[in-house]
Amino acid sequence: MELPAYFICDAHLGIDPPGCVPDRESKLVRQLESWKGAASHVVIVGDLFEFWYEYRYYVSSAHMELFRVLAELVRSGVQVHLLRGNHDFAYGDFFPKELGVQVHKELVLDIQGKRVYFRHGDGVPKSDRGYRFLRRVLDFPLNRRLFRMIHPDIGMAIARFVGRNSRKYGECRPIRIEEYLAWGDKALKKKGCDYCIVGHHHTAGIWNVENGIVASPGDWIKNPAILRMENGGIKLEFV
Repeated sequence: MELPAYFICDAHLGIDPPGCVPDRESKLVRQLESWKGAASHVVIVGDLFEFWYEYRYYVSSAHMELFRVLAELVRSGVQVHLLRGNHDFAYGDFFPKELGVQVHKELVLDIQGKRVYFRHGDGVPKSDRGYRFLRRVLDFPLNRRLFRMIHPDIGMAIARFVGRNSRKYGECRPIRIEEYLAWGDKALKKKGCDYCIVGHHHTAGIWNVENGIVASPGDWIKNPAILRMENGGIKLEFV
């Protein structure tokens, strides 16, 4: 019998918005520790951090316990995968080189006889046209190099300020889950997969669609949850 696989999303570590779970990063670290040697795969489906940018000689000291447990998970034999989200798309080689965690924009895995497609989900709604343009600007190589010239402490402060304001704007916009389900249904058919795991909208759930199942672990901010895959089935667990 294969070990279970676990999927989480949208932890947005580095901020503590109103109503969030106290000490949630410590809680996440303990959850990850419990999977050492006891899982086949752990997939973090984007936005692990509120903001991430890799400088040549700097990583955030605020997340050292998280880095430690991710490396220990890998050493225990667990495949650990990290997807780029809209808040933490600027990964370099720190995670794969130093921790053994594989980083992806999108991912397909064969798990327990099922084919599983993963993507964070930003840019899916038609109303995200403005975001898609902004993402191209932020991810433009010249702009990435210019940002590197800013002191890390200042860069993080700017990013958190922008993130707070974009979050306030985003919270006022309704979530149209049907757009994500329609997109996921098409992705299942295109990729030839049984499951589509998507995040970004912070809504936990499992939905049957024409071509398979679309599922989301929600977020790790106010209602921490995971998707557990075992014996080819998938279920949502709040922790």
